[in-house]
Amino acid sequence: MLWSMTRTTVRRGIQSAMFVSLSSSWLAACSRSAGSVGGNATSQSAVSAGVGDPAIPARVAATFPTGWHLPAGAKATFAPQAMAVSNSLDASAAAAEIMRAGGNAVDAAVALGFALAVAWPEAGNIGGGGYMVIRMADGRSVAVDYREIAPLAATRNMYLDAEGNLTDRSIDGHLSSGVPGAVAGLSAALAKYGTMSLAQVIQPAIRLARDGFVIDSALAGSMSRARTRVLKFSPTAAYFPNGVALKTGERLVQKDLARTLQAIAERGASAFYEGWIADSLVAEQKRGGGIITRDDLKRYVPALRTPINTTYRGFALVSMPPSSSGGVTNAEAMNILEQYPTLPAYGTAKWFHLVGSAYQRAFVDRNAKLGDPDFVKVPLAQLTSKAYAKLLRNTIDDTRATSTKQLEPKMAQAAREPTHTTHYSVVDKVGNAVATTTTLNNSWGSGVWVRGAGFMLNDEMDDFAAQLGKPNMYGLVQGEQNAIQPGKRMLSAMSPTIVLDRNGRVLLVVGAAGGPTIITGTSQVILNVIENRMSLADAMRAPRVHHQALPDSLTFETGGLTAAVIAELKGMGYGLKEQRALVNVNAIMRVHGGWEGVPEPRRSGGAVGY
Repeated sequence: MLWSMTRTTVRRGIQSAMFVSLSSSWLAACSRSAGSVGGNATSQSAVSAGVGDPAIPARVAATFPTGWHLPAGAKATFAPQAMAVSNSLDASAAAAEIMRAGGNAVDAAVALGFALAVAWPEAGNIGGGGYMVIRMADGRSVAVDYREIAPLAATRNMYLDAEGNLTDRSIDGHLSSGVPGAVAGLSAALAKYGTMSLAQVIQPAIRLARDGFVIDSALAGSMSRARTRVLKFSPTAAYFPNGVALKTGERLVQKDLARTLQAIAERGASAFYEGWIADSLVAEQKRGGGIITRDDLKRYVPALRTPINTTYRGFALVSMPPSSSGGVTNAEAMNILEQYPTLPAYGTAKWFHLVGSAYQRAFVDRNAKLGDPDFVKVPLAQLTSKAYAKLLRNTIDDTRATSTKQLEPKMAQAAREPTHTTHYSVVDKVGNAVATTTTLNNSWGSGVWVRGAGFMLNDEMDDFAAQLGKPNMYGLVQGEQNAIQPGKRMLSAMSPTIVLDRNGRVLLVVGAAGGPTIITGTSQVILNVIENRMSLADAMRAPRVHHQALPDSLTFETGGLTAAVIAELKGMGYGLKEQRALVNVNAIMRVHGGWEGVPEPRRSGGAVGY
């Protein structure tokens, strides 16, 4: 994973009336440029969820281990009417700008999505895909599936060598790309649920690309790390003028991308899938041995699906169905935990044992039973049922870890785990809410930049089971349900989720980036708010754990568990894996008098509201 150690803030054109907060990776300090608005200057610590609102239980002060680097009690950004949170302050500001101009949350989310393609090029994209969960204030909800699909020329064993061994061609280079869905998906969501035109909402992104923006240390560091890989496939990429990565404080101007966005503004999604942009993409594919054709692009259609609707202790969860595994896997894990009348205290070995055990069982099912519902039968009713969760709860020994091999003997051991995806959350003044997770898969996707059009292409083909029974780049061992087929959507872990309180009003808008840790990170923030009654800031800063069945180990963050808890978990039979940081979450929570927004404190980002 790529985790930045510092975050220098340079902000442009943000209206002074907006409330702005900046996430700082590891450090709370931020520097200001002329005319910028201060970091947490408008955060209101006096505003606490539950005050005057019986539907939201009062918050309880959190306690974290002494050595934990993100102490409890931090402030969130408060805004009385509307809020947008993402991994880019500029992109969040674009969403707030649209809402201030009269747009709703869907208009703002689409504006934010296009702005991320400019300001967060390592993961924000128009060369990839994603998922959007929409909850309108009138009660309507929909899940927009704009996941990439396998090209028509894709074959089951296309990433195996002559000896049958899995190669890296599903990760690096032109052949690793699926057909992009972002432009089609964002356009479809806007057309059905927005109030503004595509030409209107895309203007902030065009401005960012045309005029440029000053890059911060997080993006500069990401560019530096990606330089060798991207230049291998894309020697003319705009991020590396004269082959050199831009540095903190320098301006990134993307004229090719501005031209692409302007074409989409004028002609809609067809400009991307049928016009000169499509010609540029196909030409780039041919240059590097890729297989995406004009026919693939012309055929792409996003899917509007029924969200996964489940409950946890009376709170409703509206989340993403397959082709994403996020909503189903989280529902299964939280249904298991709901079988316990109460959970142990947060931070204890028993808490992490039960949470880890629930994830472990849900991932066994995830890896074996989920896939693109247009190609395979997915047992949604079983996997999301409370009765099934009760059966799974009965397989948990409250004092001992269970071997994954014991749960699913036929599954093999797995390895490795990088990431790159990004999530953003938006709410407007009337209570419409949008949770969107979008990705290029690996950081900077395939490493391929479409020259002339100015965007990166994804490497999503690795999310298929490129070789049955063998781990993908995230260590996931998947089965026949997720085998490669032409026109099929690859399974994802993305988990955009909207949580409703007991009165049916939006309480949380949340989601994450980080491969399979998306699922566990998203649900832990929800659990921290509902079960542990933490403030949103504390729920986001709390130490996290992860279990994905295989590898059969409980992953924890450095400093997040006390020595006594580590010893107790080892005594229960756990193999433990330590990692510096887990998962990149961006979230919004309704509080008394308005909304609080918190970007991921382990990374960079911004919350902007008014």
